[in-house]
Amino acid sequence: MQNEGIESEKQQVKLEAALYVVATPIGNLGDISERALDMLRRADVIAAEDTRNSQSLLSHYGIKARLIAVHDHNEQRAAGGVVKLITEGKIVALVTDAGTPAISDPGARVVAAVHAANLKVVPIPGASAVVAAVSASGEGEGGFLFHGFLPAKTGDRKRALAALYPLGYPIVLYESPHRIVESMTDIAEVFGSTREVVVCREITKKFETIKRLPLADAVAWLKADSNQQRGEFVLVLSKPNGDATLGAKATEAAILERTLRILLAELPVKQAVAIAVQLTGEKKNTIYELALKIRDETSDA
Repeated sequence: MQNEGIESEKQQVKLEAALYVVATPIGNLGDISERALDMLRRADVIAAEDTRNSQSLLSHYGIKARLIAVHDHNEQRAAGGVVKLITEGKIVALVTDAGTPAISDPGARVVAAVHAANLKVVPIPGASAVVAAVSASGEGEGGFLFHGFLPAKTGDRKRALAALYPLGYPIVLYESPHRIVESMTDIAEVFGSTREVVVCREITKKFETIKRLPLADAVAWLKADSNQQRGEFVLVLSKPNGDATLGAKATEAAILERTLRILLAELPVKQAVAIAVQLTGEKKNTIYELALKIRDETSDA
């Protein structure tokens, strides 16, 4: 007997005017779903991050459609156009270059605008680099935190990592090939050598790499083979070890000191203290005294 909660694959449901958020392959074209293909065939308009890239996918499957561009530079304006199309009764599909739209990719503003107009949003799930990486990392049990791309500048990147460091979950990051070595260097500095990282490169593509190793070895591994610095990266930082020799207060103190050392390497004492107060919730006087101690130690070294 057919599960009443599952829509029949053969039954073609009449589509309402709405925004359909359609996941496309992240590499292997075979990863697109039948439902996604059906949706793209039936859409009046496809809003795409890069119309040229999406046209290649559509041509591969023999789909002819009207394409409009929705990217970082025009998303706010394009969102209004999408809302107008839906109010006119059009079926609009939203796609990104690869994977699920609106997650560290353009599209979130469009989705928000459609919600704000009290119009319908329908997800068409499928490939996701985040989910694929976590499933292959062994870190998915008990939850994880997805951060996406780190800031491009070293100082900003270290501050972002310092905010992530105290969190007791595996952390998922995106990174591009031209910043992977610099970012991994900063990650190892902030998170320390005992944490592990699962490097997921070119997921589902010809040169897919899934490599788990200690952060202490990660930079050397990348530098040893320039091919491992190419492509798109998802990094899964392992959950903290939870050293049993440290009590809760000692652990908090260690986190505070590490956070301050990272901040002081990039900022004056006053700014470093202000940010550390926000990150840790510790008293300002306590942090200020520790900051002066660290500064004096560093200057004497």
